[in-house]
Amino acid sequence: MELFEKGNFLPPLAERVRPKNLDEMVGQKHLLSPDTPFRKLISKGKLHSLIFWGPPGTGKTTLAKIIAEISNTNFISFSAADTTINEMKKAIKLAERDLKYYKRHTIIFIDEIHHFNKAQQDALLPYVERGKIFLICATTENPSFEIIPPLLSRLKVYILHPLSINEIKEILKRAINHPDGLKDYNLEISEEILEYIAHLSNGDARVALNILELATLSSEKDKNGKRVIKIEEIDKLLERKVLHFDKKGEEFYNLISAFIKSVRGSSPDASLYWLARMLEAGCDPLYIARRLIILASEDIGNADPMALVVATSAKEACEFVGMPECSLALAQATIYLALAPKSNAVYLAYNKAKEDALNTYNEPVPLHLRNPVTQLMTKLGYGKNYKYPHNYPEGEIEQDYLPPLLKGKKYYFPTKRGFEGKYHKKD
Repeated sequence: MELFEKGNFLPPLAERVRPKNLDEMVGQKHLLSPDTPFRKLISKGKLHSLIFWGPPGTGKTTLAKIIAEISNTNFISFSAADTTINEMKKAIKLAERDLKYYKRHTIIFIDEIHHFNKAQQDALLPYVERGKIFLICATTENPSFEIIPPLLSRLKVYILHPLSINEIKEILKRAINHPDGLKDYNLEISEEILEYIAHLSNGDARVALNILELATLSSEKDKNGKRVIKIEEIDKLLERKVLHFDKKGEEFYNLISAFIKSVRGSSPDASLYWLARMLEAGCDPLYIARRLIILASEDIGNADPMALVVATSAKEACEFVGMPECSLALAQATIYLALAPKSNAVYLAYNKAKEDALNTYNEPVPLHLRNPVTQLMTKLGYGKNYKYPHNYPEGEIEQDYLPPLLKGKKYYFPTKRGFEGKYHKKD
């Protein structure tokens, strides 16, 4: 089967080999194994409104279509990215008509529902509540953040996981031997290359199938009529690996969290890995630099005061040279901060001081701490009895710097780690 046949354009490989039933599905064993509640419900055609939450290419749309097939219901599909609420309401009216006159239910499938705003999501509520439709949604984003609570409470959330390397390889082999797939191309492809494609896909079956299809179409038949797929050709086609990194979604915050916690945990190797994952996927280097600056004060502080200097310098380097070169400055700063002694004493001290500033009576500044800039102020006692530290041999002198109500209050408790140990004093 050629891609162009008598002027007709065939759908992409991923669409042509899409599973038609649950037995053809690969992965998601926590949902699809024969003994799971979900599989039992679906197999019996028992419908309920739900959300499939998971990364791209894990089977969300396919599962929705299979559910419609098993339950013998109408299936109307929308993409939230380019659908208006009026279009949705027209479809719901058709669903209500079919239910009333033909006793046939309808599944409304909304892909990437996180693109719907609050008003659009609100409009779905009455129909889901009254059972006029069965709503199946798919999203790559955390429903807790992207779906309004009233709608979320009416939908059962099912989590789909990224496909494993072996599961991706199984899908690729199925496509190679599928009559609507690549069976007629007489492919010769090694286990090593299948694994290579699987690694490139990052658990996304659609990406893996697209790579395989591109490699097949760009290959030439050898003297034996075989199309031999080589790693070098795949690399030329792709130029570089595409990493999954949604700049506003769940994966964004997961990667940032892993990065910060690795630096905080003094693991330079893990820190560099997460840094590379973010930068190579297109994360704004200035965002990472800002997070490093925050970490330098929050998690290192005066245990190594140079950490803040290094982090700030990395931010300036990002502004000055940009990507890709500034990745080295960020890597240098990341390693420095990961190896630096850690202390959150500054962070804890400020939060304690902030709590008192917000929750205690705002006493006037003590007179001896006020600056007498006029004669009247001097007469009123501004600056009276203030002890100038430089007049004393050690350059410091005990005196009250806090308001009377907070006299003797301590906020900063330095650790004995790094430079902060020099500031550690005995009570």
